[in-house]
Amino acid sequence: MLSRYEWFIGLRYLRAKRNQSFISIITFFSLGGIALGVAALIVVLAVMTGFRQELQAQILGITGHATIRAYTDYIDNYKPLLDEINKTQGVVAATPFLSGQAMLTGRGRAYGVSLRGIVPTLDSKVSALDKNMKKGSIHNLGGFNIIVGQKLANNLGVNIGDKITVMVAAGNVTAMGTLPRLKRFRVGGVFESGMYEYDNSLAYIHLNDAQVLYRINKKQVTGIEIITPQAEQAFKVRERLQQKLESSYWVQDWMQMNRNFFRALQMEKATMFVILFLVVIVAAFNIISSLVMVVMEKGREIAILKSMGATPNSILTIFLVNGGVIGIVGTLAGLALGLGLAFNLEGALGFIEDIFGIQILSGEVYYIDHLPSVVLWSDVIWITSISFIITILAAFYPAWRAAKIDPVEGLRYE
Repeated sequence: MLSRYEWFIGLRYLRAKRNQSFISIITFFSLGGIALGVAALIVVLAVMTGFRQELQAQILGITGHATIRAYTDYIDNYKPLLDEINKTQGVVAATPFLSGQAMLTGRGRAYGVSLRGIVPTLDSKVSALDKNMKKGSIHNLGGFNIIVGQKLANNLGVNIGDKITVMVAAGNVTAMGTLPRLKRFRVGGVFESGMYEYDNSLAYIHLNDAQVLYRINKKQVTGIEIITPQAEQAFKVRERLQQKLESSYWVQDWMQMNRNFFRALQMEKATMFVILFLVVIVAAFNIISSLVMVVMEKGREIAILKSMGATPNSILTIFLVNGGVIGIVGTLAGLALGLGLAFNLEGALGFIEDIFGIQILSGEVYYIDHLPSVVLWSDVIWITSISFIITILAAFYPAWRAAKIDPVEGLRYE
């Protein structure tokens, strides 16, 4: 246990003499550097975690947890396969879909989209489309009605009830040659997922209408999507389905379909952690320099303490207390600042945007138009623990030098 006098002297040495105030300034900057480093790490990792979870939720709201496709263009006679999939352990619901590329035109404007044919009653159990509807309902699909994203509707200048033309590559053969197939649809709903890419380039029609539009058999679909109780369970369910369906079909879970994207996010999070942790390392070097100067300043006092019976371990402890207090106070200050910013990041960014009249996050550039923040307490524990360990290690060398001071040499010229 630390003696009371070791604590007293260690805390007393945090203040330099009046003629050595520069040392106190360095100590203050060391503390501030640690606080800013810890706060920056907490905020950045919270943003990266929130960004990943937000994108994961939005992606899964559109695509489901796993997808079954045929190695050919279409799954033939999908209904028996759908029944077999629904009987698989871990599958909560399943829905067929038909996907393809199309061109939408309205009010003299044209945009390329990913067109998706769905069964509304089944799709509402798998995707979040029903919850994302801003106008209309997914049950309006059928009878050549179409649901478009909010951004796409704005770009086309259309609203509920307006007519738009859908053009697909499955062409009509005429005397003039093969012409693209055109069909008039009525806007039956508008959705907003919060993800710019989906809201600007995705449209839904009824599966029956899609089969007519693309001229395929009523028993054919592009694939079948499923949902599991939890997104993490999709990996085991995928393996179970792959074994059950053998080599006839291709089963992918949501992580495989977006592997490169989520891997890039993970790499970016690790990179930001390393870069910002250098701030804490720099602050640790400031601790070393300030404690070395304290040791030089207190050489006479250290020699007197040793001549009065203080052991080298006691001197070592005094300066470890000195450096440890800087590390603890800096880490706790950074913890408070980081958590305060992380939990109120949206409000802080909104305040900055209002003051300067700018938009920090644009949906046209980034996948989302807001900055989510999710604090993982495991990240907070790691950051604070490593920060404290680094500051203790930084204080060890100056403390060791102080413990090695010879009292005779320290008092020789006094």
